[in-house]
Amino acid sequence: MTGFTGIKRIFLFLLAGLFLAATPLAADDSELDIILAQLKAAAAQVQTLQSSFVQEKNLEMFDHRLISTGAMIYAEPDQLRWELLSPVASGFALRGEQGVRWSAVSGQVQRFSIGSDPLMGVVAQQLLAWARVDLEWLEQGYGMEVIDNEPIVLRLTPLDTAEAELVNYIQVTFAPLQGHVSDVLVMEQSGDSTRLRFEDVRINDRVAAGAFVPPEY
Repeated sequence: MTGFTGIKRIFLFLLAGLFLAATPLAADDSELDIILAQLKAAAAQVQTLQSSFVQEKNLEMFDHRLISTGAMIYAEPDQLRWELLSPVASGFALRGEQGVRWSAVSGQVQRFSIGSDPLMGVVAQQLLAWARVDLEWLEQGYGMEVIDNEPIVLRLTPLDTAEAELVNYIQVTFAPLQGHVSDVLVMEQSGDSTRLRFEDVRINDRVAAGAFVPPEY
C-alpha cells in the first residue's frame, strides 16, 4: 500500500499496538481483562509517542513484496502525524478538528476539517479512539485473544461484517521486556498481508517544534 488512500485501512489497527504498550503484559489468555486493564493504565502515562517504521506489503496473486518506510508522531490529546517517507513521500497531520495532507507526487498540500471531509473524519475518529485506548470501542469492534507469551502476541479479529470481508485478523507482537509493540501483521481475506515493524520507539520524548506542520514543496 502506498499513499494516503492505500494505507488508511492500516491506520485503524497499528496505533492500537503502539499506544497500548508501555508496560509488560500478563500472558495467559484467561487473563485478558487484566491485560486490557494494564494496557489502559499504560496508555494513561503516554503523553507523546514517536517512531519510525518499515511497512511490507505482500501481494499473494503476484508473489510480490512492496517495501516502504515512514514515521509517526502523536501528542495528546489529539495531534497526530503519519507519513510515508519512501519510496514516495506522502502523509497527513491532525491538530484537533483541523488537518492537512500532502503528496510529493503532486507537490500539493491540502487542508481539511474533520467535519467537512467524511473520509478523514472517520479515519481521525478511529485513530484517536485507538490512541486514547477507548476499550469499549475496541471490544465492540474486535474479538481478542492471547496467542503467545514469549513474546506477548495478541490477535484481533474484526467483528464488523464489512471489515471482516477484507481483514482476516490483526496480530500485534510486543517487544520483549520493553513492552512496546515491535510488529503488526494484518492478514487480509485475499491472502495479501501487510506487516509493520516499528523501530526507535520513543515514549514521552519532547516533540520538535513544527512536528505537525506539512513539508514545503
